[in-house]
Amino acid sequence: MGEIEDAIERADQEAFTRQPPKTLKGQISFLLKQMRSAKAVAAELGITADSVNRYRRGARKHPPKDIQHKINTAVRSRWQPQVRKRRRKQAATTGGVTVETRARFGYTAPAGTTDDGRFRRLTVHLPPAYAQRLFDARDAGAGDQQMRGIIAEGLKEVYFQDGGSRATGLSDVAINDIDYLDLDF
Repeated sequence: MGEIEDAIERADQEAFTRQPPKTLKGQISFLLKQMRSAKAVAAELGITADSVNRYRRGARKHPPKDIQHKINTAVRSRWQPQVRKRRRKQAATTGGVTVETRARFGYTAPAGTTDDGRFRRLTVHLPPAYAQRLFDARDAGAGDQQMRGIIAEGLKEVYFQDGGSRATGLSDVAINDIDYLDLDF
């Protein structure tokens, strides 16, 4: 996964109304209920179906750290899909998305001005249209670069051009060297 997709996933998980199962037995039981077979869960986690059944029964209680991480990730990615869907819909129709980042921004500017990229720390609220485009791109399987382009376009309009009242000659903004990027919706 790319940086943008990770940020969307983290923001999605902030919407949980209940916490996902914390015990290994509870997590495996949840995954079995979601995926319908030990074989499917095993394929997802990269372990054997017998191991899945041992975790479910409690015969094995302490998986290796990498397997525990895969179990946590699988559970969190499937937890409360309707809550996530509702929150994304609200962001795409009325709420918009807030982008907090520290990254190097490069841009194309008219002659006589500087177009040197530099690190900036920004917290900018983008309108719902950009949230919708971002979610549509993610659902369509877009790569990190394409999603960066959507966010860069939104930052260009909202932050750099202030809705058209300044920097009207600015034609292109690119996000490079992301130090961190968080989304909230």
